[in-house]
Amino acid sequence: MVTFPAAKYSSAEELIAAIDWWRSAGVEHDFADQAQDWLARPEPEAAMADAPAPAAAPAFTAPPPPPIARIGGDATSWPQDLAAFQAWWLAEPSLDDGQTAGRVAPRGPIGAELMVMVDNPEADDSDQLLSGPRGRLIGGIISALGIATDAVYFASALPRHMPLPDWANLAERGLGDLARHHVGLVAPKRLIGFGSHVSSLLGHDPAKSVQPLPQIWRLGAALPALAAPELESLLARPMGKARLWQALLDWQSA
Repeated sequence: MVTFPAAKYSSAEELIAAIDWWRSAGVEHDFADQAQDWLARPEPEAAMADAPAPAAAPAFTAPPPPPIARIGGDATSWPQDLAAFQAWWLAEPSLDDGQTAGRVAPRGPIGAELMVMVDNPEADDSDQLLSGPRGRLIGGIISALGIATDAVYFASALPRHMPLPDWANLAERGLGDLARHHVGLVAPKRLIGFGSHVSSLLGHDPAKSVQPLPQIWRLGAALPALAAPELESLLARPMGKARLWQALLDWQSA
C-alpha cells in the first residue's frame, strides 16, 4: 500500500481549492429545491415578535371653548326701570365690545300707545334716533294710524349704526333677551318690529317653524306685535307700502 504524505494546507487554501473544483465542474451558483418569494416581507426576528406592542398614544382632547361674552353682561345686572336703562344703553361697555362712541338713545314714554323697533340707528343719527329718511317714513306711518308722535316709543336693537352686523352671532350672545327686556320696561300697548332681524330677536322667527309665520303675533301673553318689512325695502318699493298698510289695518282690527 502506497501512502502519501499528508498535504500541509491551511483551511483557507482548502476552501479555495474546493470552490475551484466545483467551478471547474460547471457549478457556479447555489441552488435550493424550495422556491422562494423574493418580494415577501422578511419574517420578524423572534425577539421582536415576542416584544409587547407599543402603548397607544393618549387621545387628544381639545380644551373647551371660552364662554361666549354676553351682550350687556349678566342679565341680573340689567337696569329694571326705563330711565336707568336708557342711560345704561349709552354708557355700558359690554353692550358693544367696549365701544360707546356713536350710540343713540331710545326715546318715548313708558306705556306708549305704540313701540317701534328698528335694527340700528340711521347713519346720520346723532342727537335723536331715526332722524333721517327711515324716521320720516315711520313718521308717515304713525300719522296715518292716527297716533301722536309723543305717544310712540322709538328704539333700536343695536345702540349705534352698524352697516353689516353679524346677526347670528349677536343672537347667540343674547341680543334677543336684551331687546325683549327693553320691551318689557316700556310696556307698550302695541309693537312694530321693522325687518326680519328685529322680529326674529323678538320671537317671531320663521326658522323655528315649518310654515311661514303670519305678520301678526303676540309678544308674551298680551302684547300684539307686527313684523313689518325692512325700511330700506319700503323706501325702494312703493308696492311694499301698500301691503304694509293692509297688514296695519288687519292688525288694528284684530
